[in-house]
Amino acid sequence: MFEWVVALARHRRFQMITDVALAAALLIASLADQLKGGTGSGWGGPRAVQIVLAFAISVPFLWRRSHAPLVVLIVAIASFVSVALVEPRQAAFEPFLAIVLAFYSVGAYTEERRALTTLLIAIPTGVVAGLLAAHFGWSKTGNSLPTIVWVTTAWIVGRVIRSWRGRAVALEHANRILEEQRELQAQAAVAVERGRIARELHDVIAHNISMIVVQAGAAARVLEGEQPNVRKALETIEITGRETVDEMRTLLGVLRRADDGHALAPQPGLAALDALVAQVRAAGLPVDLQIEGTPMPLPPGLDLSAYRIAQEGLTNALKHAGAARASVRLTYARDTVEIEIRDDGAGRAGAGGTGHGLVGMRERVALWGGKLQVGPERGGWVVRASLPRGGGA
Repeated sequence: MFEWVVALARHRRFQMITDVALAAALLIASLADQLKGGTGSGWGGPRAVQIVLAFAISVPFLWRRSHAPLVVLIVAIASFVSVALVEPRQAAFEPFLAIVLAFYSVGAYTEERRALTTLLIAIPTGVVAGLLAAHFGWSKTGNSLPTIVWVTTAWIVGRVIRSWRGRAVALEHANRILEEQRELQAQAAVAVERGRIARELHDVIAHNISMIVVQAGAAARVLEGEQPNVRKALETIEITGRETVDEMRTLLGVLRRADDGHALAPQPGLAALDALVAQVRAAGLPVDLQIEGTPMPLPPGLDLSAYRIAQEGLTNALKHAGAARASVRLTYARDTVEIEIRDDGAGRAGAGGTGHGLVGMRERVALWGGKLQVGPERGGWVVRASLPRGGGA
């Protein structure tokens, strides 16, 4: 609600409407006071002069945001004349209100040097004008101190509000920059994680092609008889496979960082889940492992993704959740493989993590067309992923 009000106050059309309404209110109030006539009015002099002065103290407020010092000059002159014409009666309230609002506008809408210069020129000028008016009989008192106090206070209030408004704009700008940076970081995290997934899948593919090459060569050696067509096909498979492995090795050399290990090193799978749990236990977090259903062979990429999700979930529980215990449940269903990592920690809020682990899990689940659920549940934190065995995004 507050943000909506601030946005409305900054809207140019709303500001224009506000200035028009202020000018109209001053003009209408001045003309209504003039219609009283006689001693009941705070205006003096001929009616035509009164009307001109009423316009002079009101219409300039249409430009109070862009030309505030000029507004002060016009309104101050008109107010001084209106006070001189009504002496010795009490002057009207509208000229006094106009001069106060004009100084507020200087403080609120003018940069610091011009605003301060306007105030420092206006106050001595007002004092001198009051003394001259008293000397020549235009004013009975010449006491301009109350007006000086009011206009100075209005100017200070304007400066304070301008400062608040400037800080609000700066904070909004900083928040917008932070939001853009978070978005860029999230995009970079997705790109990094996709590169990591691509490297790992290239490893799997290269390993499998190597196995195909080995099997083709072995089949050619044990093949009985000439069978030229079969030998030709096996030779083609072996040659093409070796070329593919060489190309994959070159590509992996480009994709892989120096600390990623050997290009064709075998990637882990769910068979290594026991070892992963043991490592986490050794690091100080008790973990229970539960396997439901009958373990079955999985596509290498799916097997790797399932392992990485479990690894990331346990790593987060160990580093960020402040958990005392954790559990891993692996379920082999008919069409899916489901992984659930649960801990009794407080979750990720305020943990100081980058959130890249969650990005990685989402990318891996999306790769296989699965579902991911991450969040608080029953006094702890749960990561639940479901991966279709025959899936693929």
